[in-house]
Amino acid sequence: MKRTLFFLALLSAPVFAAPPDGADLYNKYCQSCHGADRLGGMGPALLPESLVRLKKLAAIKAIGDGLPATQMPGFAEVMNKDEISALAEWIYTPPTTPPKWDIADMKASQIVNKDAPNLPAKPVFKADPTNVTLVVEHGDHAITVLDGDVMEPIHRFQTRYALHGGPKFTQDGRFVFWATREGWITKYDLWNLKIVAEIRAGLNTRNLAVSSDGKQVLVANYLPHNLVRLNSDDLSPQQIIPVLGHNGKTSRVSSVYDARPRQSFVAALKDIPEVWEIPYAGPNAFQPRKIVLKDYLDDFYFDQTYRYLLGASRSSPKGQVVDLDTGAKTAELDLPGMPHVGSGITFDYQGRRVMASPNLKDGIVTVIGLNDFKTIKHIPTLGPGFFLRSHENSPYAWADVFSGPEKDAMHVIDKRSLEIVATLRPAPGKTSTHVEFDRYGKFALVSIWEHDGALIVYDAQSLQEIKRLPMKRPVGKYNVWNKTRLSEGTSH
Repeated sequence: MKRTLFFLALLSAPVFAAPPDGADLYNKYCQSCHGADRLGGMGPALLPESLVRLKKLAAIKAIGDGLPATQMPGFAEVMNKDEISALAEWIYTPPTTPPKWDIADMKASQIVNKDAPNLPAKPVFKADPTNVTLVVEHGDHAITVLDGDVMEPIHRFQTRYALHGGPKFTQDGRFVFWATREGWITKYDLWNLKIVAEIRAGLNTRNLAVSSDGKQVLVANYLPHNLVRLNSDDLSPQQIIPVLGHNGKTSRVSSVYDARPRQSFVAALKDIPEVWEIPYAGPNAFQPRKIVLKDYLDDFYFDQTYRYLLGASRSSPKGQVVDLDTGAKTAELDLPGMPHVGSGITFDYQGRRVMASPNLKDGIVTVIGLNDFKTIKHIPTLGPGFFLRSHENSPYAWADVFSGPEKDAMHVIDKRSLEIVATLRPAPGKTSTHVEFDRYGKFALVSIWEHDGALIVYDAQSLQEIKRLPMKRPVGKYNVWNKTRLSEGTSH
């Protein structure tokens, strides 16, 4: 009898569920994008040092609701509040073994094509090498080499996983360099369609820049917190530049670009309100000049002189103009929402030079005068946009609507009137994004950003479709001439 009562008591006792396991939740929902070791992949690293500017409550909200203007979805429908909190707690927990990646690790990863020095210094294809466009296809991690005159593929080859940050070319257009989120850097001989060298320069990488003389490559890393200098010949590591601010704190590097007229690289820092200019010529070569600011600078754009840097912070309603000659902030910018100034363009409007920027949060394109840095106009769009593109030979600028219900729309803005004159819908219901022009501004290329997507070629003057080429999620396109000649209609 006592035994029966004992078992009945067990059956009627309340059952307490085990608390959610943040590590298990991470493995189930996050590792495919952020890496099994939290060092990053398609998404950024999720470690305490990578989350300095993100409060834990904001992280909980991001996990539940997702993040605008990114590929981060919300998980509120598949995780309850306790699970989301446990996951947030987990990503703020330091790993058992702190991540490191030093010169020895880089050298061990280096792969060099021994036949590369003997490859002929002329293209193996008949197409104009200055009018070649590279199409990055994320769907199956490949690049298509496109003949810009006839808009037909010349070659297609596989890349490493999670290629990110626009490819950078040497001035003659022969060699092109690119980086993956996982830190792999590739040098490719575009004339011979061969890989020259590869190296892993970091654990979580943002982008790279190539010096105007073609001799140096500088890599911007999230992890470790550094910039890495590579020899452009074979990508051998030359120097690690630790990113340590004036306040003694370290920082991730948001981006690095070549400031060609200044013979220097310029880097934006994620966790420190500073901009660094790193000369690659002269007596102070590769000694960072640290410009201290009052606000962070997540994204920036150079004016055509490369003296002024127009920057924005994702957490501030005002942008800022930094004079690189004096090393000081010289003006504020009226940039509401979340401007994507790194995707801005310049052109002439009513006798003066202007810059236009899309917005990742609000449905506007902002036009700013570069003579006084005042806002000329906010052009309303059907939703937030990621890219704005044009060409000096075209009267039009093309602006996508990257997120929201109107993501299939592509606005065409007349640069003479600052009015939308057409709204194209190349593939109803599918994301239309990232326009690139051929060398002459004759064709405008639009990406249908889907796994079974396409590259759609438009006549840039009449806006009529010419052809469409099937592609696997074509995320970006990069024309050799436009990139090497610093076309006003594209990012550099």
